[in-house]
Amino acid sequence: MQLRSDQWYSGEDRNGYLHRAWMRRGTPADAFTGRPQIAIANTASDLTPCNAHLTEVARSVRDGVFEAGGIPLELPVVSLGETNVRPTAMLWRNMAAMAVEELLRANPIDAVVLLGGCDKTIPSLLMGAASVDLPAVVVPGGPMLTGTFRGKPLGCGTDVWRLSEEVRAGTLSQEQFIRSESAMIRSRGHCNTMGTASTMALIAEALGTVVPGVAGTPAPDSRLLEAAHGTGRLAVEMIAADRRPSTFLTKASFHNAIVALAAIGGSTNAVVHLLAIAGRLGVDLTIDDFDRIGSRVPVLVDLQPAGRFLMEDFHRAGGLLAVLREVRDLLDPSALTVTGAPLVDALEDAPIWDAEVIRPRTAPVVAEGGIAVLRGNLAPGGALIKPAAASPELLRHRGRAVVFDSIEDFHARIDDPDLDVDADSVLVLRGCGPKGYPGMPEVSNMPLPTKLLEQGVRDMVRICDGRMSGTAYGTVVLHVTPEAAAGGPLALVRTGDPIVLDVEARRIDIDIPADELASRTPNAATLAGFAAPRRGWERLYVDHVQQADTGADLDFLAGSSGSAVSRESH
Repeated sequence: MQLRSDQWYSGEDRNGYLHRAWMRRGTPADAFTGRPQIAIANTASDLTPCNAHLTEVARSVRDGVFEAGGIPLELPVVSLGETNVRPTAMLWRNMAAMAVEELLRANPIDAVVLLGGCDKTIPSLLMGAASVDLPAVVVPGGPMLTGTFRGKPLGCGTDVWRLSEEVRAGTLSQEQFIRSESAMIRSRGHCNTMGTASTMALIAEALGTVVPGVAGTPAPDSRLLEAAHGTGRLAVEMIAADRRPSTFLTKASFHNAIVALAAIGGSTNAVVHLLAIAGRLGVDLTIDDFDRIGSRVPVLVDLQPAGRFLMEDFHRAGGLLAVLREVRDLLDPSALTVTGAPLVDALEDAPIWDAEVIRPRTAPVVAEGGIAVLRGNLAPGGALIKPAAASPELLRHRGRAVVFDSIEDFHARIDDPDLDVDADSVLVLRGCGPKGYPGMPEVSNMPLPTKLLEQGVRDMVRICDGRMSGTAYGTVVLHVTPEAAAGGPLALVRTGDPIVLDVEARRIDIDIPADELASRTPNAATLAGFAAPRRGWERLYVDHVQQADTGADLDFLAGSSGSAVSRESH
């Protein structure tokens, strides 16, 4: 078998000598030509605490690669910690994906095992691997174990939002809030709610890029290391089978991912990530596919933020395969996985072990809970809402807009006792899209005004061109496209304008005459937020980032470039 890495290591000329000699360092001569070289793309970092344990996982992958006759090579790649990276981790997703792509292409690598966990790491790894198109398989880092506070389980992320609002409402003391901090994160691993990290791990499995049954395994569970070992062996096998992303990631794969996203009640962030991954593969995927395929799918997983339980419970109850078995008739049976077998083949023995956590199809959490795509004169390119996380009574609503031109403007005024706002108002936050922020931060689930919280209000309609955390909840219209900074109608909304939301009709509109809307121009405060000077990656990003409805990737990164490197510098 001719290996890609032989282009570096074979031959007795000066170049072959140079490549081998610098890699020897005690390694036997037969470690090079004829032995598959497997990169372990590792996003472990102390500054990405949810991924810090991936170094241990990498050791198990390494053992599996050796066992199968390959040579494992750990490759540190860009790591993005959702809680730490400013101004938002999403600003750097495309850079991380580009770095993964370029490093895989530039090095003598035949296949890659992708180790990710925190929100942006699995999407960026898959985007980069899809572009370079070498055999690739994902090992998700897994969720943390459930922590408790005052005898009750804590959902990380979700309970941060909930408890902080209770402090603002005066129903929880600041002291008790701070005491809960040490109980929030009980163990290694990513968020234990159905946030973006858990969602993307499960969606990666539904796509076929994870060995079936692995995603959702808790990070401290020894079965994760067993799975990592087996994945290392599989990576070597994938080379002989020429099983690359382009050979098994098809429109059918994305169909199944959308069904899974709806059935698990997953994060809206999966939409922008799946669109970006599809764009790297040349798969024709649009936001309308999410509504067409997923909007009528029942939510079967009773998990925070839309339900009661947490990821440790989900794994115990049967995990993703048990969910997919319940909606098997909605899946495309032609979609394959990294194993070479169809995804549906893994569903034969996948029972539900706890019907409270994973509901049977006959008793769903929500009968039709998938992500809905809204359009209208406020979002001609589309916007999203997650009905399962919204208040049913607000899914059809009319209210007057209360407009904020930036997240800073919002924070400065939302708790002003003189702010003209009531429970029927619609909070509108703009300047938070890919270009406008830049980077599309998770700010769409705006905290409610303190004076309304004190009155018992716990949800309002909110509209934003940014994203929201998968751990968040509420009646939030987000990913509004085009964003305000790209000339979208959101830039023209004024406080007091009537806003009409009708999720059943898939509409989001500003109820003013079309000629009046067309005559408006953004005010000075709105424009000021988009005019900051840029340099470095931020400048490149703002100049080339696309809108949310196509995945917010850079325009010059769409499509695959393959693994060929035609020039040798030595």
